[in-house]
Amino acid sequence: MKNVRRGVLYVLLIALWCGLWGEVTVANILSGAVVAVVTAMAGSVSAGSVRFRPLATFAWLVGIDLVVSTAAVVREVLTPTDYTDEAIVAVHLPDDARHHLLLLFGSITLTPGTAVVAADVSEQHVVVYLHVLHADRRDATVEHVVRIAQLACEAFPHGPSAPAVAASESEVTS
Repeated sequence: MKNVRRGVLYVLLIALWCGLWGEVTVANILSGAVVAVVTAMAGSVSAGSVRFRPLATFAWLVGIDLVVSTAAVVREVLTPTDYTDEAIVAVHLPDDARHHLLLLFGSITLTPGTAVVAADVSEQHVVVYLHVLHADRRDATVEHVVRIAQLACEAFPHGPSAPAVAASESEVTS
């Protein structure tokens, strides 16, 4: 069963890789296989009897975000009624996220419907300001962005051990 799950993960990562390149070629499949193996094997963290692969989970989560949010934005564009309620949302990130801001900004902004518009980074805190299309989904968006930050911190630990991740707070302005 474990090998089947690993095989499915490899196939999905190769498909995602080919999708990012926009075509299925032998070169894309082979390079995707290399990326899939490295991604699946990198960043393993053990927690009791459960094994986590934060880098693969991070890549999977960002890939799913890309598909789901693209569909949502397409629906918004094609429907005659405008259901958007845009807002700027402040998301307080874990302190160790300061080491992964470029990765986080790219991952968040890559998904349609959400964009990083500003950040306030100091020794005391890391706050990212996001433009979102749906203010009523603020709490889910904040929770999701914090989860992405946690996975980035786990996949790419800074310092001698994996960082502890703090809870987040949020604010909304319209």
